[in-house]
Amino acid sequence: MAQAEIGIIGGSGLYSMPGFTNIHEERVETPFGDPSDAFVLGELEDRKVAFLARHGRGHRILPSELNFRANIYAFKKLGVERIISVSAVGSLKEEHKPTDFVIPDQFIDRTFHRISTFFGEGIVGHVAFGDPVCATVANAANEACAKAGVVGKLGGTYVCMEGPQFSTKAESNLYRSWGADVIGMTNLQEAKLAREAEICYATVAMVTDYDCWREGHDAVTIEEIVAVLHKNAANACEVVKQAVAAMPAERTCACASAAKYAVLTQPDAIPAAAKERLGLLFGKYLGW
Repeated sequence: MAQAEIGIIGGSGLYSMPGFTNIHEERVETPFGDPSDAFVLGELEDRKVAFLARHGRGHRILPSELNFRANIYAFKKLGVERIISVSAVGSLKEEHKPTDFVIPDQFIDRTFHRISTFFGEGIVGHVAFGDPVCATVANAANEACAKAGVVGKLGGTYVCMEGPQFSTKAESNLYRSWGADVIGMTNLQEAKLAREAEICYATVAMVTDYDCWREGHDAVTIEEIVAVLHKNAANACEVVKQAVAAMPAERTCACASAAKYAVLTQPDAIPAAAKERLGLLFGKYLGW
């Protein structure tokens, strides 16, 4: 029986979620190793919710060190069908001010050292990713911003960089020339893996600064970012609460069957180890 229907990933500054009731913690084992931390399971707005601190409580894990596969697989194992991912970002446009929230609908990958698929090691598969964000979850998050009194902007492009260093000015201006809206270090891998796992996914990107491109804006300092992080975290708690309450009970989007035709490997050629590892994700389509 599913222990949760909605997952929440808390990013920088958001390590817990006030308002939970009937709370208990659970460590989830996965074929891909350990998730970032124990999951906090409970109820929020009368919905079963699972919360995960992306970087671990105490902020212990670098973006490049995150075990994205374990995190998303564990949400799937808990029964989660939708994920609201909260993330701190830098703004690449004047219109996105610190403390604004952006709900992007596109991503650009500028990472180099990350595993972002469940496929491989004897099983080949591909899922459509032209529209990487679930519109249902994104719309719920945008409406939640309005209810919470937070400036929310629906749509835009998130550049996912490797980090942990921030951008050079040349890089920042390059991304601006591409028309990108915000820049962060974590969300693209989550979105890719959530799509393969048939979990609806959207990002609430909390703007902390203007990166380093803006004339008259000093180079980003950690002190400045931390100050905005605290305000954003308080706003995020209310936005997530409202979004969870507004989430439709039934899924009618294509996310729920995104992997139906994904596997290309002939069933009799798939190794037993791959079947055991990925049965939770694809077994229903392949008779495992």
